[in-house]
Amino acid sequence: MTPFEFQLRTRLVFGSGAIDRLGPLARELGLSRPLLVTDRGLRDAGHLERAIGRLRDAGVEAAVFDACEANPDGAMVDRGVAFAAACRPDGVIGLGGGSPLDCAKGINLLLTNGGTIADYKGYGLARKPLLPMIAVPTTAGTGSEAQSYAVIADSATHMKMACGDPKLAFAAAILDPELTVSQPPAVTAAAGFDALAHAVETAVTTRRTPISLLFSHAAFRLLEPHYERTLADPGDVDARAAMQLGAFYAGVAIEHSMLGAAHACANPLTARYALTHGVALAILLPHVVRWNAEDGADLYRDLVGALPPASRPGGAGDGLGPRLADAGRSGGFPPDLRTAGVPADDLPSLAEAAATQWTGTFNPRPFGVREALELYQRAW
Repeated sequence: MTPFEFQLRTRLVFGSGAIDRLGPLARELGLSRPLLVTDRGLRDAGHLERAIGRLRDAGVEAAVFDACEANPDGAMVDRGVAFAAACRPDGVIGLGGGSPLDCAKGINLLLTNGGTIADYKGYGLARKPLLPMIAVPTTAGTGSEAQSYAVIADSATHMKMACGDPKLAFAAAILDPELTVSQPPAVTAAAGFDALAHAVETAVTTRRTPISLLFSHAAFRLLEPHYERTLADPGDVDARAAMQLGAFYAGVAIEHSMLGAAHACANPLTARYALTHGVALAILLPHVVRWNAEDGADLYRDLVGALPPASRPGGAGDGLGPRLADAGRSGGFPPDLRTAGVPADDLPSLAEAAATQWTGTFNPRPFGVREALELYQRAW
């Protein structure tokens, strides 16, 4: 059995209306003037006003940095650090999807430890303590609220950098499914498939452990039946609650088992074509599952077993792969890279970029330039 170490660093507060706990939680952590990192969409949706109100009820006055955008990069983090330095916060709150949460982590990291975000690519490079952090995710997607990584893009190349440190874990995460109802349908679909991909990939990585598998499988059992239910009825808070909790579980699994070839191939597509991460995964993941299954028939056995009987006629290749493709169609995503606007001539250079991605090193089947090219060709 694989040796492992396991620790949950983040306190989880889950349930409808849980946002009302934000003020008391901030006070428990000793916060009186935190920095609140979000985006303008959350301000327009009214979630920022509600969060600030709950903080003020507890005597906490937050300074708001709402210039976060999708796929935060080093320049965005630097702007947040400059804003925060003038405010002298005693904590950080991330409100929004994975981008504001990762941006909040990046700002905290540089505010307390200095340097540039590229200095922290890797793991365990923060030398000084960070400010206490609270996550309030408004999507069911990245699972950033459960991880000690900030995923920040290089400002020049737009390639994502994984900057990890135990001190980057949120002290607490508030999961309120009511906050996800205001998402545009496209965001619900892309973020939800991202979470589903996390559950699938973490279940088979070379770093998986008995504990990480508990979270991978629990995440899949929550996400798989509720993904299309959420898309069909966006107001179904129970379905959204399952998606949000599933995304958190998948985030815990990532923390302890990492990801695989689908994410390695997805990142260059986002960097070069601004293809939404969840959309790229929806195109790639069914092919990666089939390809991995060719090398190990029982690899996805537990996930296939969680599918409805009609969806598992012959294992991962005949069951899980097509089921994931069906989910992608439900999300309204392009069926292939060609339809998504990726030129065939670009596939070799994309494969070279994918082979440099850290996540590919944890794929259960050996993954390099040749294998990445094969996967891109299958998905084209």
